[in-house]
Amino acid sequence: MSQLKLKRGSSSHSAYDLRDPHSDIVETHTLAVLVDNEAGVLARVIGLFSGRGYNIESLTVAEIDKAGHTSRITIVTTGTPAVIEQIKAQLGRIVPVHDVHDLTVEGATVERELALFKVAGTGDKRVEAMRLADIFRANVVDSTLTSFVFEITGTPEKVEAFAELMRPLGLVEVARTGVAALSRGTAS
Repeated sequence: MSQLKLKRGSSSHSAYDLRDPHSDIVETHTLAVLVDNEAGVLARVIGLFSGRGYNIESLTVAEIDKAGHTSRITIVTTGTPAVIEQIKAQLGRIVPVHDVHDLTVEGATVERELALFKVAGTGDKRVEAMRLADIFRANVVDSTLTSFVFEITGTPEKVEAFAELMRPLGLVEVARTGVAALSRGTAS
């Protein structure tokens, strides 16, 4: 497994990173960015992506250390290996950024997302929506005679699979939190 940790513009690559940085294959990577919790930092990080035409698939941010005034930004992005390396290097050069971790290459991760689904339907469609929600371990957090709001937590793939099954049953609206991710084991 490869390990990559960037600190304010410096980088260190493992000798075991066998990916071709010049490949044209588009990959999805989950980046954890530790930053100072101060006004404008998120705008600077997002500006880096928008200014260079990089796409953000998912974005979550929250303060993780009140005493240290530190926040964690989790970004899921796509690009060729060269683009991903460029994104990480440029993030590492932003002054309030302390660390950039590419969780995709650092090893096994735990990724979860929370989503709310509003499904409208009656009769058989309503019964089928409830049956599928039970299979997916989705919770009913609101119910009327003609609709449900389901809450589901899981991998992004699980959330998307649930959405696909709910579409023909009357899916009206979806709200997703974005990916929260951590490395497995004791490494940070």
